[in-house]
Amino acid sequence: MILDFHEIEEQVIPNFKGGEKAFHTRMYTDNACKIMRGSLEPGASIGVHTHETNSEIIFMVKGTGTMLYDGGTEALPAGNCHYCPKGHSHSLRNESGETIEFYAVVPEQ
Repeated sequence: MILDFHEIEEQVIPNFKGGEKAFHTRMYTDNACKIMRGSLEPGASIGVHTHETNSEIIFMVKGTGTMLYDGGTEALPAGNCHYCPKGHSHSLRNESGETIEFYAVVPEQ
């Protein structure tokens, strides 16, 4: 199956998971998985949350994000991937001066 994210309507979600500003996303969802193409403008974030029933993989496409992961901080530059296993907590912040773009995959377990 091919997913064309240009054809999926963009959603703008303010303060996603308690974060700052807005999360822009084009999202595909079915019963087994959620796949998102997302972006965060400078100063925007996705709030800290725990993956109780699933995990999440984030692949950075443009820019460098800051991941908060289980209380620590990690830089996530373009071309790198962050993995948050089931039962762990994380957050993504854009502390740079440019919009960051990424893909996120949340498989249900």
